Amino acid sequence: MAQSSGYIAIGVVIGIPVVLYLTFLILGSTAFFQRHFLYAHKFNTLLWHNINKPEYWGFAKCQVTPFSLKTCDSETLYAWHILPLKVYVEHEETLAAQETGFCRDITKTENFRLLREDPESRLIVYFHGNAGHIAQAIRPASYHALTYTSRYHVLAIDYRGFGHSTGSPTEKGLIVDAATAVNWAMNVAGVPASRIVLLGQSLGTAVATGVTEYFAKEGVDFAGVVLVAGFSSLPTMLSRYSIAGYVPILAPFRVSPWLLKKFMGFIVDKWASADRWEKITKMVKARRGRLRLHLVHAKNDWDIPYHEDDRLFAAAVRGTMEEAEDGESLAVKKAARTVHRDRDSSVSTWTDGGVEIRQELFPYGGHNDLMFYAPVLIAVMRSFGIGSGGAV
Repeated sequence: MAQSSGYIAIGVVIGIPVVLYLTFLILGSTAFFQRHFLYAHKFNTLLWHNINKPEYWGFAKCQVTPFSLKTCDSETLYAWHILPLKVYVEHEETLAAQETGFCRDITKTENFRLLREDPESRLIVYFHGNAGHIAQAIRPASYHALTYTSRYHVLAIDYRGFGHSTGSPTEKGLIVDAATAVNWAMNVAGVPASRIVLLGQSLGTAVATGVTEYFAKEGVDFAGVVLVAGFSSLPTMLSRYSIAGYVPILAPFRVSPWLLKKFMGFIVDKWASADRWEKITKMVKARRGRLRLHLVHAKNDWDIPYHEDDRLFAAAVRGTMEEAEDGESLAVKKAARTVHRDRDSSVSTWTDGGVEIRQELFPYGGHNDLMFYAPVLIAVMRSFGIGSGGAV
């Protein structure tokens, strides 16, 4: 009897995780649950955080203007316009005299005037990662890092389904949301593309890539695109993804490439950023346009390994080539254009006409904290023409 009880206990211990794992896979094969797992947009702190009061996160009174944008498909996006402190302190009395909270017409604010009427204003359009809302987790700290010492304005949005934004997230929908933010910046705030940097982190790198492709087709060149902790495509990343860097979630499928490919076919939002960058650089080079792509990744990123960043770099470079080259040949050419600052820190730069692709691998910062480390702001500064930025 005791032996039987022992077998039952062992069966329960083994069986429960297996059942949970299989349930996760079955649910994840459907679009509804898959998108909830991927975007995690319902996991937020709205119940105990009032994001219409940015002062809670250490911003000065009326330094941040919460407002909304309307998309072409009638969704409403929640947004923040964040003033750089150097600009804020020059107009503190006027700014602080305004009403705080959600603004129904941002164009009537002093904050908007300071963005629109300054012929030298620079704007970072910020696309955050999955889960949470505009002010959750590391996001306020990253806004502070971008605006404390610079004169750069920041426009951040919550995608559809996130925070107070309406709708439900899809790949197509999030690109529409990003395009809505950029169009507002150019057409309402009057900031030309040459003074706009698109900055994305994690999932936001795929969004920034998608919207860059959208505008590249229209011949629009931005000051720069900065991707922090990017990935080549969702299926590729998931096929190798490990929880905390140690637990591979799709390990059972790796024994059969056919089975793994079959499972990857169920992914509805592909986010094929590598393919997009090859097309983008090809388009920009063909019309002799200008592109400054900065890839920044931490070597100790356990969520998205830096090898994913290597794939983005390689794809962007392939788009500049007249003839295709194999991975080995490309790796040799990349090595010749790479400067190693120490064992876990390197910078690779590829230039071809008006296209410059720069990858910085940094030893620290993990997946999230890197957002308020120096390499990110330096990449933004280089995009705006500060620093040497020459080819290696």
